[in-house]
Amino acid sequence: MTSDGGHTEGLGFILYRSAAAPDLGSEDLKRILAVARQRNEEHGLTGCLHHEDGMFFQWLEGPTAPLAEVVAMIRADRRHEALAVLDQGPIAQRRFHDWRMRFSDRDSGSLMDWIAGMGGSTFDRGAYAGGVTSFLQSLSA
Repeated sequence: MTSDGGHTEGLGFILYRSAAAPDLGSEDLKRILAVARQRNEEHGLTGCLHHEDGMFFQWLEGPTAPLAEVVAMIRADRRHEALAVLDQGPIAQRRFHDWRMRFSDRDSGSLMDWIAGMGGSTFDRGAYAGGVTSFLQSLSA
């Protein structure tokens, strides 16, 4: 383990998008964050969750075994649906080492505006995932 709490071996990430349940309210979001922050602390995970226009975008990183366990819990959560993995894999260092679970919403910045500003008329999955990642990182600055 490094001095910043990040693991040097077996560190991975997942970036996903999902649709929030239609009846999800602000109290639900508060509960999601409270549980996620506690769970991430226990599992050594860090990341950022963005909620905008009924969609969730999340970057989650940490040791691969606990990461896979938490991702399985997220997939089973009925407060969202249609989870689509945008990118995942090993990483050398954390992007959100100071955040057990950073949260943002449209009031913090619009991901949709950010993506629209990327330009281009064709869909490039890599550019899309990179754009989402860059946006989430810009929120923690």
